[in-house]
Amino acid sequence: LREILLNIMKIIKIEWVLRLTDRTESNIRSLQEVDFMKFTSNACFKSINPSNEQIIDKFEFVTHDEAIMAVERSQNAFLDWKTKNFTTKTALLHRASELLISRKEEYSRLMSEEMGKPLIQAVAEVEKCAVVCEYYAKNGERFLSDETIETDATRSYITYQPLGAVLAIMPWNFPFWQVLRFAVPTLLSGNVCLLKHAPNVPGCALAIQKLLNDAGFPDNVFQTIFLNITDVQKIIEHPTITGVTLTGSTAAGMSVAEIAGRNLKKTVMELGGSDPYLVLEDADLEKTIASCVTGRMINSGQSCIAAKRYIVVESIRKEFEESLTEKFKKITYGNPLEGNFDIGPLARRDLRDQLHNQLPEVSSKGPNGFVEDKFRMEKDIFIQQRF
Repeated sequence: LREILLNIMKIIKIEWVLRLTDRTESNIRSLQEVDFMKFTSNACFKSINPSNEQIIDKFEFVTHDEAIMAVERSQNAFLDWKTKNFTTKTALLHRASELLISRKEEYSRLMSEEMGKPLIQAVAEVEKCAVVCEYYAKNGERFLSDETIETDATRSYITYQPLGAVLAIMPWNFPFWQVLRFAVPTLLSGNVCLLKHAPNVPGCALAIQKLLNDAGFPDNVFQTIFLNITDVQKIIEHPTITGVTLTGSTAAGMSVAEIAGRNLKKTVMELGGSDPYLVLEDADLEKTIASCVTGRMINSGQSCIAAKRYIVVESIRKEFEESLTEKFKKITYGNPLEGNFDIGPLARRDLRDQLHNQLPEVSSKGPNGFVEDKFRMEKDIFIQQRF
């Protein structure tokens, strides 16, 4: 029995080593396949207005040497930035907040142009970014203060020290908020940031860098780099990079976390999302249904925390379905710069096509009489759907 168990252990060990080797060699291939990199196949970052599919601008990928130089610049900036006191850093955050408010129309329009966000929601996103600057300016020093703890030692305490350069791989659906909610506390902690933004929002990426520079943050404390997929792994592995954060799909997170883990780099991941909306018998249906529609259609339905499905108790199901259907029928859509529409276009043509191809399948599996099999193919990027 002992010999059998030892042989089994050897087989398992060999199989595990082979799996590790295979996964290691396929990291770049895996990264190429994940959602957050899908749009990089055109050899550049390309800003395309999804409402009319007109090209706004193009930005070439940085070369490998340029990427490494950016990382090295961030290390040099870190050596000085980590010595700055909270008074200096909070003053810069207050200034960034002021600039966000004074430029909110400009930044909102930029988001609407690059990824189709309804304009009123884009304005709210910029205002939320200003709030996060003020929040950490007010509370950051308290959050990061040393904390004395009781132990058997003469003195024990928890302290928070900056690590260095952090790589951020960020999504397009909230192009300002996702970046600044990471960057603000990271910078306040004394770290420096390198941003690899989604390839379809390069204008937003550059605008954020200019915002922080104009607020007075030193050069290279925050850098946007138009990074090619083939260089992502090498940048994570670079000794200067101390951590990586990603917001994206589960597949993207697995690939990045694997590279980071193998190199003992800290990670923060926000992945996927398939949130149910539960409706119980005692719910106020009028308020609930209004919230259901907002939860599903916020950001034109392109939100990781959107209400992906509704789970409703049988006793109120019919009333819920009828009321929800009527609300959805009243939703308006169009170019966000041409009217106050409820939803804009999907952010990219490939996302629109993917959704359109899913609709007949969803309809065929849906409850009879609730989802009609009527979908109109549009020449533009908008999809009309009837419930």
